[in-house]
Amino acid sequence: MAETKSAFHIRTEEAPLLPAPVSTAGAIGWVRTNLFSSIGNTILTLIGILIAYSLIKPLIEFALITAVWTGENRNACLVPEGSGEVVGACWAYVKAYFPQFIYGRYPAAQTWRVDIVFVLFAALLIPLAIPSVPYKRINAVLFIVGLPIAAYYLLTGLSIGGNVILPVVSTSLWGGLLVTLVIAVTGIAASLPIGILLALGRRSNMPVIKLFSVMFIEFWRGVPLITVLFMSSVMLPLFLPEGITFDRLLRVLIGVTLFSAAYMAEVVRGGLQAIPKGQYEGAKALGLGYWQMMRLIILPQALKLVIPGIVNTFIGLFKDTTLVLIVGMFDLLGQIQSSFTDPTWATPVTSRTGYLFAAVIFFAFCFGMSRYSIYMERRLNTGHKR
Repeated sequence: MAETKSAFHIRTEEAPLLPAPVSTAGAIGWVRTNLFSSIGNTILTLIGILIAYSLIKPLIEFALITAVWTGENRNACLVPEGSGEVVGACWAYVKAYFPQFIYGRYPAAQTWRVDIVFVLFAALLIPLAIPSVPYKRINAVLFIVGLPIAAYYLLTGLSIGGNVILPVVSTSLWGGLLVTLVIAVTGIAASLPIGILLALGRRSNMPVIKLFSVMFIEFWRGVPLITVLFMSSVMLPLFLPEGITFDRLLRVLIGVTLFSAAYMAEVVRGGLQAIPKGQYEGAKALGLGYWQMMRLIILPQALKLVIPGIVNTFIGLFKDTTLVLIVGMFDLLGQIQSSFTDPTWATPVTSRTGYLFAAVIFFAFCFGMSRYSIYMERRLNTGHKR
């Protein structure tokens, strides 16, 4: 009797994985899912494309296509009457004024000192921001303690035993991006620890500390930053004893730091309130003291939860540095505005070019902080979807 073959085939190996359909994977799948998933989304996407095109096209034309890149004076960025030509951004003007935009009126022969500070800042900040780089404790000490000391003597001057090592440069000559970064970095670095202490004080069971923290926070949050800068720069010297004065930049730094610390305190307090009561009880059950509990258990969790709020405050502080112009300090934006009065480069497009340059610089710094905060949220697994 002949053997009959079975109609069934039993697979002994796992079937090979097939790629997902093109319409549901990759860039095409993302576009289809997020932009054209329905009739309503399709209409909104097309409207958004039209709006973006109407805004981006003239910007690209102004900034790149019809821009003037070289020239010695305003004549390079002027259009002869009746020629019908269109002149875009005058980047030749930005090139001519670039040193002032970065250093202000800092002596040209001494700008290498500012460059060294910028290099030290980047060299210490980048490895500190990368989690995989070792020796974090040494790096943090150098960044928090060593860099401010080195920057102070490099920027202001140094004398040893009557011998001038570095000539003194008054802060009244500082300006441009230098002032913007000094105010922003100092405010960010100082406002966070002060804000944490104020947040803890506002939740304290000690009436005096709680009352002081509440009064401090509500006072500084109740006045505009312009008023704070004006008071710290103009009115504060009137209340000091005769013969005692503070540098104007130092007064601005103090005002900005205290103002930002009040907002930072409320951000941190929100994180503290989000921590379950059981975390406090568990820490106390382990025999931890108040500061041990806060340092080891509560604050790490609270600060992780409020990373977006903290970075938002930092970004707001960075942009608010432009208000120091009200007290006569020329930061990046102030230095750009002051250049508009120079008849050598006075053209119809000079102001627009200067503001565009400032916008690019501020956007680069703020966008960088924002993206790094998103990276840290994902790495710490805070549960926020992106």
